[in-house]
Amino acid sequence: MMHVMKLGARMLKTGLAVAVALYVASLFGFTSPVFAAIAAVFSIQPSIYRSYQSIIEQIQANIIGATVAVIAVSTLGNDPFIVGFAIIIVIGLTMNLKMNENTISLAVVAVIALMDTTELQFIDFAAARFTSLMIGILAAFIVNLVFLPPRYETRLFQKIDRSTSDILQWLRVTIRHLSDEPALKSEINRLQKEISLIDHTYLLYSEERTYLRKRRFSKARKLVLFRQMISTTKKSFDVLKAFYRLDDDIEHIPKDFQELLVNELDKVIHSHEKLILSLMGRIKRTHKESLRDDVYSPDIPMLVEKLIQVYENDQNADKLIFLPLASQLMEYHQQLEHLQRLLQSYQAYHHEEHLKTTETNPSL
Repeated sequence: MMHVMKLGARMLKTGLAVAVALYVASLFGFTSPVFAAIAAVFSIQPSIYRSYQSIIEQIQANIIGATVAVIAVSTLGNDPFIVGFAIIIVIGLTMNLKMNENTISLAVVAVIALMDTTELQFIDFAAARFTSLMIGILAAFIVNLVFLPPRYETRLFQKIDRSTSDILQWLRVTIRHLSDEPALKSEINRLQKEISLIDHTYLLYSEERTYLRKRRFSKARKLVLFRQMISTTKKSFDVLKAFYRLDDDIEHIPKDFQELLVNELDKVIHSHEKLILSLMGRIKRTHKESLRDDVYSPDIPMLVEKLIQVYENDQNADKLIFLPLASQLMEYHQQLEHLQRLLQSYQAYHHEEHLKTTETNPSL
């Protein structure tokens, strides 16, 4: 079956920035416009805020690379070992300035570009290469600024919703001892990576600038809400991992407690799902008042107490292995309660506004 390749905005912006850099460099008659294209590739950023944040650093890196290259060629020549020595110096300088990897790579490209062998006057040659690199940096900045601004709110909610749904589905299966161990282990590794991507997307969303005062207040509340959603998802993931580690041991506890465990966890999972649906605006307003009851209906403190009492009179030292599970269940319940309170507060101020769940722009 043929898979259709998905073109993200980052890919499109990179291609467009390279095309603009090559066109402008050729328009000015530079003999090596390819260096403008290389600079554009290293300079493209995932958000407008990071474009503003990084352009000064990229220009500084380009100047550092060009300065070291000019001094090296003027004093020592452009022997391959001299080029390597100059690159080491540039990497050391840029690392001391705590520049990121792409910016350091751009400085290295500047050294290589300027220390290339040429029959032209060196100063003219170096100036042309330096300007070519600057064109690439500016082309990437303009493309980032004008074209396809990312919509990280939508992407962030979609990632949280997808990961939370997967975690809760696996939790339902695992508490009933129906999960396939190799498949669950693989899913846990995948979900760990997904959660790391969620943290990164949240960072990008928090960096997006909002200029209208009304939207700034809404954005601030959304940031708090998203942060709590992520914390709750992480805690549900911790509970899933705890059940995965204790799956064989839980099978040996009394059957009536196993049934109680399944029933209470089903209530918690249902509460978590209902909160997500409410954020998406898929629950009628007449039913939103029931959110409070739904979150408090699972009696997790009672469940944790019974979990500890199951082995209270048991002399088996292994009974302590259930204490981490009890702790994770309590923390998960507390995170859900906090999410419910934040959701009520958000809906009180923005009762007609829901989190964006779809986007028209390609995803990065």
